[in-house]
Amino acid sequence: MGDHGECVEVSTNTRTLFVRDSKAPEGARLALGSEAWVDLVRRVKSGALDL
Repeated sequence: MGDHGECVEVSTNTRTLFVRDSKAPEGARLALGSEAWVDLVRRVKSGALDL
């Protein structure tokens, strides 16, 4: 994992989590609600996503 230089930033406000690649801050961004964030983290941790 960490040896490939992946960098993700997560920023929050009252209802939304914003996610982006810190090495490409002008690139694509995700805006997720709390339930979607919890689901994403669960899927990443379980290995369900090939990241």
